[in-house]
Amino acid sequence: MTLFSFLGAIEIGLIFALVALGVFISFRLLRFPDLTVDGSFPLGGAVCAVMITSGYSPIVATIGAALAGAIAGLITGWLNVKLKIMDLLASILMMIALYSVNLRIMGGPNVPLINDPTLFNQLQPSGMEDYVFRPLLLIVIVILAKLAMDWFFLTERGLAIRATGTNARMARAQGVNTGGMILLGMAVSNALVGLAGALFAQTQGGADSSMGIGTIVIGLAAVIVGESILPSRKLILATLAVVIGAIVYRFFIALALNSDFIGLKAQDLNLVTALLVTVALVIPQLKRKLSKKP
Repeated sequence: MTLFSFLGAIEIGLIFALVALGVFISFRLLRFPDLTVDGSFPLGGAVCAVMITSGYSPIVATIGAALAGAIAGLITGWLNVKLKIMDLLASILMMIALYSVNLRIMGGPNVPLINDPTLFNQLQPSGMEDYVFRPLLLIVIVILAKLAMDWFFLTERGLAIRATGTNARMARAQGVNTGGMILLGMAVSNALVGLAGALFAQTQGGADSSMGIGTIVIGLAAVIVGESILPSRKLILATLAVVIGAIVYRFFIALALNSDFIGLKAQDLNLVTALLVTVALVIPQLKRKLSKKP
């Protein structure tokens, strides 16, 4: 694997670390099976790309993309909490609706950003290659997002969200507005996904309506791989594991697809994903079996 391919894998892994953090909030903390991710990821990219091409600053466009993702998550939570639609079905409905919404926002299947300013080329120092600077900037963004998430979920509201996911009935008995906590948790989750979509669009040179296909699978794979590498009940370590899982996942994907002796091609991406997730799920079981042996 060349240095360019290695840094490219790290770059994509860091972007999907934000997706994985969002998926961690919905699936692990809230126990909410959220498929909105497949729609809110391209939503973030679409909003960001359209705002940049309309003359907005890339920073403002990136923040706008995160807010758009938060609104998408909020609507999913509203369908579940207020209209009493089953959580999984509510997220599926929102995911389907967002496909049309994204096309409407972009005015077509894609919006290129080839000659437009982005967060990366505006902040890139002279003398540094873009493929080196992008991972460095993404590391800073991911660290800030992780630290903000760790802090938030140790506040009173954050603990209320965790209590809602752990035992909603007990949380209500303690005076927690569980419906409101679901709405807030889903908004934060999809805000991170929307932010990831905006960064992805800026690194890939544009937004596309199909860029969200399989996003939830990648997010779940990162969470599962991370928990296998660094199992912990502490939130700070759990979020770190998710970030590491996303980077390791993308690294192994890139390694498999760039290894000529294996013979894998780009169309084998889903196969490699399935194999990696299977291995990540089997490893904890093997550890438990080995620990029981005398």
